[in-house]
Amino acid sequence: MRTLKGPAVFLAQFMADDEPFNSIEAMARWAAGLGFKGIQVPIGNKAFVDVALAAGSKDYCDELNGRVAACGVEITELSTHLEGQLVAVHPAYDEVFDGFAAAEVRGNPKARTEWAIQQVTLAAAASANLGLTNQVSFSGALLWPMMYPWPPRPAGLVEEGFAELARRWRPILDAHEDAGVNVCFEIHPGEDLHDGVTFEQFLQAVDDHPRANILYDPSHFVLQQLDYLDFIDIYHPRIKMFHVKDAEFNPSGRAGVYGGYRDWLQRPGRFRSLGDGQVDFGAIFSKLAQYDFDGWAVLEWECCLKHQQEGAREGAEFIKRHIIPVTDKAFDDFAAGESDAAANRRILGLDR
Repeated sequence: MRTLKGPAVFLAQFMADDEPFNSIEAMARWAAGLGFKGIQVPIGNKAFVDVALAAGSKDYCDELNGRVAACGVEITELSTHLEGQLVAVHPAYDEVFDGFAAAEVRGNPKARTEWAIQQVTLAAAASANLGLTNQVSFSGALLWPMMYPWPPRPAGLVEEGFAELARRWRPILDAHEDAGVNVCFEIHPGEDLHDGVTFEQFLQAVDDHPRANILYDPSHFVLQQLDYLDFIDIYHPRIKMFHVKDAEFNPSGRAGVYGGYRDWLQRPGRFRSLGDGQVDFGAIFSKLAQYDFDGWAVLEWECCLKHQQEGAREGAEFIKRHIIPVTDKAFDDFAAGESDAAANRRILGLDR
């Protein structure tokens, strides 16, 4: 058994134009000062990582790792959430997702998709050069507007949607196989991969590709009312990354899972800072230890109430308290004896 690593923090929700949130060194020092040991880094800001340069230059990656280590932390994984989202966009979302893309491909869905595929593919080589084995992404969504089956979906629509998603992702997954890096899809509402069933359908469409894996984030399962502990039991062989994020679900006679178009403060399902929501992290960390998960426990802060810096400070301590240093012996080893086949047969009464 292996003890998982942590605590680490996902930088995306903290990055800004002012100190200490505007460069990778400043944020690394900030994270280390709060007690974090690692940082998870989005690829979209060159002040943090130049993904094209990282994909082509081991020297650049060694120098970047050195700069971060000098600040007291290490890079845990890269994130391509926004770029992965753009691998597959239904036309209904073209305009609202265009802002995630490079300026030169906005307003051109075909060029935007090609750019997104290129960016996520670059992250494979960049991760390998940085000495990383996992990166996190979104799957994108062609089918999400058809999530609730009214009007009735035409026969074969879901199958064609997953076939197209697989066609777009298969070359990316193959590039990650060549690089020795896993793509860990964050199972997330708004994505075609939003629960276990949809992940299985995608996995089937990519022929059980070994690099198609999961980032586990229980907060999204609370909001869907999915059993987040059973999910670990079912999918633990594919869970390679872990976002530690809390949530609560408080339905009423007025609103439930779909939220009534309310903002995050008024929705029945809300993200909260660690320890302020309903997620049973004691059970989660126990299951991950049981299944020998050795990845990073990474704080993702998205609380609708608490200030982000307080959430980060508390989150580092929360994760530390929940990490289980796994045992190297069974509690009843002291009473065990040597294996003796003849004695075992006598005990069972087999030689009488």
